[in-house]
Order: sequence, then structure tokens, then C-alpha cells
Amino acid sequence: MSEGSLRGTRLGATSYENDVHIRPADRVIVSYDCPQGHITSVPFSTEAEEIPVLWQCRCGAEALQRAADRPDTTPARPVRTHWDMLLERRTIRDLEELLDERLALLHARRKSA
Repeated sequence: MSEGSLRGTRLGATSYENDVHIRPADRVIVSYDCPQGHITSVPFSTEAEEIPVLWQCRCGAEALQRAADRPDTTPARPVRTHWDMLLERRTIRDLEELLDERLALLHARRKSA
């Protein structure tokens, strides 16, 4: 075997990196208060774009950030489904005609095969 081989190691299974000369990212601890009295502290990077105002507590309730006001709960626009967008372009009658055409084509293929 050559001099440079790594005998007795499992390549890929063990990392040879270490934490020397590595500085963790700067963090800020944000505290959230639950309506049931729980306090949750979550670390975020100081470079975080947006820190959430609400956080889900371990009990399942929504905890509010200590230094924030509860956001407005304006109803969101309903999500448009593919079916809604299809109905904007075609009527039900047109869709039924297309379905009948495609089914006839599939039945014709099946008979010829």
C-alpha cells in the first residue's frame, strides 16, 4: 500500500473538520409570551431579514413577541385553484365536449391495439 493511504478509516463516514478558527454567527434572542403564561426564547441571526411576530408555543397556542403588537388578522384572498382558472377560460359545456372527444380518441386507440 502507498504511504499516503488512510488505513483504518472509514472515508465519508467521519469528518476530519474541527471548529478551530470558526466563529459562530452573531445572534439575538427573541422572547415570545404565550397566553397561557409560557415563555419561549428563540435565537435568530442578527442578519435575519424578518423576525416573526407570532411563534407557535409548545402548548400549541400562538405566542406573541414581547416587544410587538398583535398583527391585523385581515382575511386573506382565497386561493385560486386550477379548476377556478379553467372555468375563467371555458364553460362547463365546452369542457364536457372536450372530455367526450378525448374519451372517443382513447377508445379508438384501444380498439386498434
